[in-house]
Amino acid sequence: MLAQARGRTIDLGAGTGVNVGLFPAAVTELVLAEPDPHMLSKLRAKVSEGAGIEVVQAPAQSLPFPDASFDTAVFTLVLCTVPDPEAALAEAARVLRPGGKLLFVEHIRAEEPGLARWQDRLEKPWRFLGDGCHCNRDTVATIEASQFEIERVERGSLPKAVPIVRPLVRGSATLAA
Repeated sequence: MLAQARGRTIDLGAGTGVNVGLFPAAVTELVLAEPDPHMLSKLRAKVSEGAGIEVVQAPAQSLPFPDASFDTAVFTLVLCTVPDPEAALAEAARVLRPGGKLLFVEHIRAEEPGLARWQDRLEKPWRFLGDGCHCNRDTVATIEASQFEIERVERGSLPKAVPIVRPLVRGSATLAA
């Protein structure tokens, strides 16, 4: 999925920097945005700033960048955790240039009704255990309701994860030009 990234790219909720080595050479500048101070310290220890990489402490819902300043925005297992996914997507749209690309990998609400009911039952305790993760969010519907036009969505599962967070989507969307 990250092979599609190009130009100035922002990784929203970069965590400890797991994605850093996966971006292609077509990424000319990489900004890693992470709001959590503990994750941020691990990220800064892992990544050498400079040479086209910048680390900033910022939540996805409030980015310190001008409008239309990125070519690509990336969410990887983030939209389940942000307090307001609609605001995070609106902010990603704000900082993307017209025609910019949104790349995402997210665990989602299950399509299978029995598992979806379990996600609903266990959402509150899981949110506590999973550092704010809402295991039952319909992230695809949230992206569809945003300013983005979905180009591609592939459904799968997150290996070795507990069943309530196993349903997974990956895909891309474009900001209307």
